Amino acid sequence: MSYTAHYSADAPDFDWLGYQPGRILLEFGAGWCPHCQQAQSAIEQALASHPGIRHIKVEDGKGRRLGRQFSVKLWPTLILLDHGKELGRAVRPQTLAELLPLLAA
Repeated sequence: MSYTAHYSADAPDFDWLGYQPGRILLEFGAGWCPHCQQAQSAIEQALASHPGIRHIKVEDGKGRRLGRQFSVKLWPTLILLDHGKELGRAVRPQTLAELLPLLAA
């Protein structure tokens, strides 16, 4: 798959994620967040070298259930899932070097 540019207010269901085949990179954040904005170039570059990973950007914040279910505290938080199981996460990554080990997990 490819890089997704915008956060979606429509988050997938937690249970639905558990049934999805393959790898999914969940990215929690907000479009106005400066840490999220700064990380976008590195995230896009990392995903370019891993085209088989599906990227889902989830708008997080008050009242957003999925972020709480994954215990997200800081943005951006990227969580790599494989068939619904968490393989790893990166919290506030800013460089490509911080993301490549996660995607290679």
